[in-house]
Amino acid sequence: MVKGLGFTAPTAIEQLEVRERLRGDASTDMGSLSGNAPTYDSEPLGQPEHQRLIKILEACWQALDRASAAGRGKELRKGARGGGRALEAIVQHVLDGEGGYLRRLEYKRSKQAETNAKLSREAMLEALAASVRGEGPEVGPRGGKRWSGRYFVRREAWHVLDHTWEIEDRIV
Repeated sequence: MVKGLGFTAPTAIEQLEVRERLRGDASTDMGSLSGNAPTYDSEPLGQPEHQRLIKILEACWQALDRASAAGRGKELRKGARGGGRALEAIVQHVLDGEGGYLRRLEYKRSKQAETNAKLSREAMLEALAASVRGEGPEVGPRGGKRWSGRYFVRREAWHVLDHTWEIEDRIV
């Protein structure tokens, strides 16, 4: 069991339950989450679930920090065609993604948070709390639907872990 998250990994495939199927798109073809949020993600967030989502985000960020520390000063293996980002570029890419995710909740972070993980993470938690309180419009200025707090966490957790694993896989 992952401490504090209320999750016990199944020991057999029969223990898994499909709750909803979603149609993929070009994003899912590339291994990313699509813009189609599960129905569950639109349900209101109460305080206990809000606290659980904070723990999930913090666990993901800690994993990225551990992978980044393990990769610091080491060469990262190149891709099939010799490409691949340096460690600092991967971490900055995650921070850049967070700026985009925050905009999906109508939240702007400070200029300093664009290059500072601690400040960006604080902004992420503030934005999630505002979402839980029902602050912010449902539709953005150009008509785009805003993300729910749950979907916001789903996307951030996926993105952070995807790049955590990229770092771990590429450390030589």
